Amino acid sequence: MKKNLAIFILGAAVIIALDQITKSAVTARFTLHEVFPVIPGLFNLVYVMNPGAAFGFLADASATFRYVFFIGITIAAAGLIAYYFVKSNLRNMLLAVALTLIFGGAVGNLIDRLRFGAVVDFLDVYVGAAHWPAFNVADSAITCGAILMIWEMILNRKGKQLS
Repeated sequence: MKKNLAIFILGAAVIIALDQITKSAVTARFTLHEVFPVIPGLFNLVYVMNPGAAFGFLADASATFRYVFFIGITIAAAGLIAYYFVKSNLRNMLLAVALTLIFGGAVGNLIDRLRFGAVVDFLDVYVGAAHWPAFNVADSAITCGAILMIWEMILNRKGKQLS
């Protein structure tokens, strides 16, 4: 358990640091809505502020509602993950890594919401005129963590069915 908790703390700290360092670099070097093509036709660096969640969810809601809602949800989710991690006898390394990624990403975006009332996004993947919504390191960590968690559930379910 102590080994997993150390991995959780260190892993989350690394994710948060990478997220904040990359966002600081973007905000220091770009003007809002500036685009820098990296791989023309596929990938840009951009500087956008996302007041909503994934895919702009609640972006049109009032600023006060978004601020309270997203900060409250994030603190609750991060708190539940940390509580589960500390209280459970988590021996499943795949689940430990998944929770670490989700926690670190959530805290990275929480810092932006507390500072700016929105999240700094800067990775723009696209093909022609079809753009994926811009995202950041924290979003990537959350997505990878969610995929690993789903994968762990599938593996765990298959293991139980084989028993």
